[in-house]
Amino acid sequence: MLALTGQAAAAQTPPDGEAITLDRVVVDATRLRNVSAFDTPASVTTVSLGDDRSGQGVQASEVLGGIPGLLARERQNYAQDTQLSIRGFGARSTFGVRGVRLYADGIPATQPDGQGQLSHFTLAAGDRIEVMRGPFSALYGNSSGGVVQIISAEGTASPQWDARVTAGSHDSYAASARWLGTAGKVRANIAASLFDTHGYREHSAARRESANARIDIDTRGDDGLTLVFNHLDIPDAQDPLGLTRVQVAEDPRQAVSVARQFNTRKSVGQDQVGAVYAWRPAPAHAITLSAHAGEREVEQFLALPVAAQANPLNSGGVIDLGNEYAGADLRWAWQGEWAGRPAEWTMGADTARLRQHRRGYENHAGGALGVRGALRRDERNRVENVDQYVQAWWQLAPRWSLLAGARRSDVRFRSQDHYVTAANPDDSGRMRYGETTPVAGVTFHADDDLRLYLSAGRGFETPTFNELGYRADGGAGLALDLQPAVSRNVEAGLKWRTDAGTRLEMALFRADTDDELAVASNVGGRSTFRNVGRARRQGVEAMFQTTMGGQGQLQLAYTRLQAEFRDGFLVCARTGCATPDTPVAAGTRIPGVARDQFFARAEWPWAQWRAAAEAVAVGDVSVNDLGTGSAPGYALLHLELSRRWTLRDGGLRGFARIDNALDQRYIGSVIVNEGNGRFYEPGPDRTFLLGLEWNLR
Repeated sequence: MLALTGQAAAAQTPPDGEAITLDRVVVDATRLRNVSAFDTPASVTTVSLGDDRSGQGVQASEVLGGIPGLLARERQNYAQDTQLSIRGFGARSTFGVRGVRLYADGIPATQPDGQGQLSHFTLAAGDRIEVMRGPFSALYGNSSGGVVQIISAEGTASPQWDARVTAGSHDSYAASARWLGTAGKVRANIAASLFDTHGYREHSAARRESANARIDIDTRGDDGLTLVFNHLDIPDAQDPLGLTRVQVAEDPRQAVSVARQFNTRKSVGQDQVGAVYAWRPAPAHAITLSAHAGEREVEQFLALPVAAQANPLNSGGVIDLGNEYAGADLRWAWQGEWAGRPAEWTMGADTARLRQHRRGYENHAGGALGVRGALRRDERNRVENVDQYVQAWWQLAPRWSLLAGARRSDVRFRSQDHYVTAANPDDSGRMRYGETTPVAGVTFHADDDLRLYLSAGRGFETPTFNELGYRADGGAGLALDLQPAVSRNVEAGLKWRTDAGTRLEMALFRADTDDELAVASNVGGRSTFRNVGRARRQGVEAMFQTTMGGQGQLQLAYTRLQAEFRDGFLVCARTGCATPDTPVAAGTRIPGVARDQFFARAEWPWAQWRAAAEAVAVGDVSVNDLGTGSAPGYALLHLELSRRWTLRDGGLRGFARIDNALDQRYIGSVIVNEGNGRFYEPGPDRTFLLGLEWNLR
């Protein structure tokens, strides 16, 4: 299920199923065309989405487990997205992904306000996932604590069919199919997948349908046009909600009574298109123009008590959110020599816009619960960014290279309130944020197989529309007092490799943030936010990969992360609290962040068989700003076994996987600062998965 990660020399031929970065493959995250990730002063990892994955092939978290610095928590709740954080950024998000920039085939999966989702990442179509950590992530703009992007495979010269089916515990089934081929100057990758599960917990059934198409058209010479289409449908995914520690001890599979009472659920539908045109007017110059547009519809039924909705300021227990978004990016790149040494330049501008129609309804009508009732909220929101960026790489000396860049970001918010009553005043307003984020790094080529580097830069994170929506003082309009969180980042690291395929990467990092954002109050179903001062995230991460006994593989990854508030502040510690009155001491841990993460994977191939074992360990996690509760750490063992049969026109592979083989009880994820104390989302017990893959070439 979890692919190996790392980087390998171009001359190395990996065994089937190993996920590596080949130096000859362009790593899009670096935005460098002739410089390998090995030579850049940044932490970049590529995960190959090859044939030999022994998981469901549904969630991106299946293949992100071995990346140091990254924590992807599968919530066993398909009404909520995977929890994803990088070096502690994004850990406090209670739904979706924020603090980390997401891209699917170059199309942003993060909106201009910093809110994103992984749900439409289609593994069946994917070629690889790239992850960038550290200061250079800031070159992607707002909320760049890290960058994660999935890239679809290109069509092949000869037609290729791939099909995959799995069946597992809790009545979980998945099926996917992909066709790769070429017709004249057109290469195509068309993939579709279906996932259906009863769910580990009560009231957690879900169904997910997705489709993805990538079409590459060669126009002339090195010029080309790429078209991307993506579809996602998640109808009525049940939400079991979080549990208290007492409820977890009683029965970790239960759903709280209000989840059934209000039939908490969420439906998501998304369609998007994108186009990229690459033009090379001269051998040293390249111009790339990309554009995208899409729609995303969300309907969610919450377990908000009827009494709470009597408050005239309450926006109801049903969320109806319509999103229309679009964007464009124009980029010029130059490759050549400067002062007699190799150099690259990239500069460009991008813009993105989100138009949002947000409506809220009561979740009761005529005595019935969990149904759409009277209108309680009606807003037209708009957020857009206009950014400019530049990046330059230069081999300034035989053993030294420099990478530097900067980005100017302007993010504008506007809200028009169409639900105005005598007791619910006009919440319309507008806000604008601007920030320049410079970054620079230097790499020392100690020898052919060793690189040492140092990089530093700034990053920033604006409030999302959800956080700007209400003022902490209860007044009307947007929370205009909220400021973006601005970070100063530094990283030092080394990268080492051998011709035999052994790899070692280590990095020391620190991010100091001013104006960290946190919850101020929860009143009448409305959450408000405030800036709480300074925060620090610092630590060390390491990845080691080597061969064992010929074709065997071993990979290790470790992260030690200390994340804490550097200033004290006040929070609300009780339900209905409107004015923060409980102190949080300086030095308190930032919730949602694990201090320690460890991953190990060993593979043993023989003949047509392959066996693998994974060990995953995660330290304890604080669940609220006060630090008064925590989810204990855990260690899990996963086992895999697969066999391949060679057929006349392709191959067949069967596989089996046991997750949590030792049947440990553990908390898989937490809901940070949950107002009812239901912070905990239990992980599943021992689960089994059987799968079959068929490849026709």
